[in-house]
Amino acid sequence: MDNLDLAIVQLLIKDARQSSEAIGGQLGIEEQEVSRRVAQLEQAGVIRGYAAIIDSEQLSDETISALIEVKVQPERNRGFDAIAEQLYLFDEVKSCYLMSGAYDLMLIVEGKDVRAVSRFVSERLAILDNVQSCATHFILKRYKSQGVVFEKQPEDRRMVVSL
Repeated sequence: MDNLDLAIVQLLIKDARQSSEAIGGQLGIEEQEVSRRVAQLEQAGVIRGYAAIIDSEQLSDETISALIEVKVQPERNRGFDAIAEQLYLFDEVKSCYLMSGAYDLMLIVEGKDVRAVSRFVSERLAILDNVQSCATHFILKRYKSQGVVFEKQPEDRRMVVSL
């Protein structure tokens, strides 16, 4: 990936809804060149998808999210990959990360309520052979996610002073 591809990716991270024309204008290249490069980045797996960042508190059918730290026994010859795959295939698991520290894997899980997430942990996650322990932390409020601030910022009401 060259510097131009990196610049395109950085612009898409800030706003994935930007048109190829808008990106080209910011980078000083043709719209067709942006489209071609984005298609190549998608085909190469650099760009894996596009997502909207949703404030679930604004929706009527709120879900609850939890961070779950999972200590596992890695499998011989496959390490953590086999158990990670088993976990990320659950529909409730939205993200799965290999971590350093006291726990091996960090899961971000969603459910319709606390009981649904608790059932997932007790009936599906904790009973797996390679899972040694887990700690669940429910997300009570989001302040910022993926660079987007959820709290409404107060308007700047200061008077303009000019000399």
